[in-house]
Amino acid sequence: MEPRMNLYTNELGAKISKRFYNVSLAIEQSTLPRATQNLVMLRVSQINGCGFCVDYHSKDAAAAGETAVRLNLVAAWRESTVFTEAERAALALAEEGTRLADAHHGVSDETWAQARKHYDEDQTVALVYLVAMINAANRLGVIVRTQGGSYEPGMFASMSS
Repeated sequence: MEPRMNLYTNELGAKISKRFYNVSLAIEQSTLPRATQNLVMLRVSQINGCGFCVDYHSKDAAAAGETAVRLNLVAAWRESTVFTEAERAALALAEEGTRLADAHHGVSDETWAQARKHYDEDQTVALVYLVAMINAANRLGVIVRTQGGSYEPGMFASMSS
């Protein structure tokens, strides 16, 4: 499949992308552990089939020190032993928050309670916004067919401010 357009080279697309990036930067700077953020972004991107975002978040996580074992197992996190209970709670919330059309109840009370058990108010706010933002980013990438494979860690750092 060929990309349909580059949202970053269009003047309006670049303007919106900069603001989108700044919201993501606020989440990144929260107290929600960065490793958890990376795992959530990777898992949601896998579910949504966004090649660019899988490329982006797997490479950023590896550059931040995430292990290959954990990166490879995030797609099967329920059947693995390498994630903490807190990470499992975040991944469950991320999956239920992503699969809204598949899960008629949205995020279950049980999943919400598990997340709240492990994350304080600010971290929970960051997690909820993170799930929403990565889902939006995935949809952008899938709609315009942004291809994975060319991302280099830090390449969007100049978009802030």
